Amino acid sequence: MGKIVYLMGKSSTGKDTLFKLLLRIDQLNLKNVVTYTTRPIRIKEREGVEYHFVDEEEYRRLKASGKIAEERKYNTCHGLWRYFTVDDGSVVPDSGESYLMIGTLESYMSLKKYFGENMLLPVYVEADDGERLKRALSREMKQEHPKYEEMCRRYLADNEDFSDINIEAAGIKRRFTNDVLEDCLSEITEYIKEWI
Repeated sequence: MGKIVYLMGKSSTGKDTLFKLLLRIDQLNLKNVVTYTTRPIRIKEREGVEYHFVDEEEYRRLKASGKIAEERKYNTCHGLWRYFTVDDGSVVPDSGESYLMIGTLESYMSLKKYFGENMLLPVYVEADDGERLKRALSREMKQEHPKYEEMCRRYLADNEDFSDINIEAAGIKRRFTNDVLEDCLSEITEYIKEWI
């Protein structure tokens, strides 16, 4: 039976980089599941790669059709941003294939309910808070219109969202520290191989 490998962690822990690298590992043969958002696209992001970028009207249409498997909303410094997973045929539970997704602890819990606990394999990535802050600032400075206030809001919110209590309540037993990217990728790869 296939699994959904669910990559999560605080912002700027290197999840996006690990995600891209994991998709390239032939032995894992993971299929990318692209989630949806109403937030503005960032520089170097592409539609259908990092996210499906939709407007509020499209979100409402998908919601009304009953196709949203999980969703989160954030009242940001720039308005309401939604992130959600659509049951759009990207995941076929009984196909035997394995998938790769990226998201939050909250979305992981919702998808466990939607697809079943045995379908999801959590991969929690962490990094030193100072290093995370440097990475976040560096990324934001490269944007055409940097949103520093939102960057800080997210950074602080992560401490609550990914508290040790919440991680334990989600049943996550294994954590991967992303101090050295190659080492972290290797550990995660071996872990995934054990389960899929």
